[in-house]
Amino acid sequence: MSYTHPETGKEGEAMSHETRKEVIHTFQVNFFAMSRLNAFPWDSLDGEIMTTTTSDIITEILQKTCLHPICLKNPPSLKYRRRFLTELIKRHEMLAAEPLDALYEALGEVMCAQEEDMCYKTYLLPTGDAVSLAENVALISQGTTGLVTWEAALYLTEWALENTHIFKNKTVLELGSGVGLTGIVVCLSSSLTKYIFSDCHQTVLQRLKDNITNYLTNSDSSRASVCVEELDWENVSDEQLQRIQANTIIAADVVYDPDVIACLVRLLSRLLNCKVQEEHPDVYIASTVRNPQTYDCFKKELEMAGLRHVVMKDSVAQVFPYNRATTIEMIQIYV
Repeated sequence: MSYTHPETGKEGEAMSHETRKEVIHTFQVNFFAMSRLNAFPWDSLDGEIMTTTTSDIITEILQKTCLHPICLKNPPSLKYRRRFLTELIKRHEMLAAEPLDALYEALGEVMCAQEEDMCYKTYLLPTGDAVSLAENVALISQGTTGLVTWEAALYLTEWALENTHIFKNKTVLELGSGVGLTGIVVCLSSSLTKYIFSDCHQTVLQRLKDNITNYLTNSDSSRASVCVEELDWENVSDEQLQRIQANTIIAADVVYDPDVIACLVRLLSRLLNCKVQEEHPDVYIASTVRNPQTYDCFKKELEMAGLRHVVMKDSVAQVFPYNRATTIEMIQIYV
C-alpha cells in the first residue's frame, strides 16, 4: 500500500514488520537518551500512520517511551517529555481516528508536574541492559560541566565495548568520570580487576557515587572492585598515585579548558612514569574538538613533556544516539 505525505507530497509505502519494529526501537533509544526531536524517524512514523486506520503504532511507541517502566522509575526531564508527547499527538491527529486517551492523559500528567534540576538519561546497551544516570537538566550547573554526559564519553564507551580485551585483568583509572557512564559500562562488560572513578568537584563525586551504586557493588564477586577517588590534578600526591597503581588510564572530554591543560599533562606524565609490574600504563583520551587551538595546545604540551601520542583511527560502531558529525578524536599517549 502506498501513501502521499500530507506536508511534503512525497509518496511512500507501508513498512514491513521488521522495519516497524526497528522504527519503534529507534524512538525508544532516542527518547531515553533525550535526543533532539529532529533525530527521531518522524517521516517513517507518518508513512505508517497514512497507510493504516488504527493507532497501533502510536500506542506501541507510547508504551515503549512515556509509559515504559524505565520512564516511570527514571524519567527524562519534564520539558522533554512535554515536547515529545506534543509532537506525538500532532502526528496522531493526522489520523481520522478516535482520540487516544492514553496520549492526552500522559501529557496531562507532565503538564501538571513541576520541573526539577535533575533528570535521567538512559543508555540502552547492545546486551539489552539499560543504564539510567541522574544528570542535570542544565549543561553547566553549580560551576561544573561534570553533571551531564558529553559526546566524547559516549564515543569512549562505544570504543570500550569493542575493546573489552584491553581491560581484562587490569586496574583502570578514569580521569574526570562525571556522572559515570563509561566506567559503569566498562565494569558491566569487561573482566577487569579494579575500576577507579575519579573527579574533583564535590557535587559531581556525590552524583557519581549515587549513579554507580545502582549498578556496581563490591558484594558481587563476579565483578571488579570499584571505588571513587577525589583526584585534584594540581595537588595529587605521589602516595595517592602509588596507591592507585593503574595499568590503564582513560578519560573523555577533559581537554576543553586551556587553564587546566598544563596540570593535566603533568598528571599524565606522572601516571605514565608510575610503572605497574615493570610496565608503563596504557593511556587513552577521547576528546570532542570544540576549539582546535585548545586541542593543539594540549598536543604541544604533551610533546614538551616528552610524551608521544598516536591518533586511533579504527572505526567504532555507533551504539548511542548522538551527532557523529562532531569532531571526536581519540589518542593513545605513551612515553
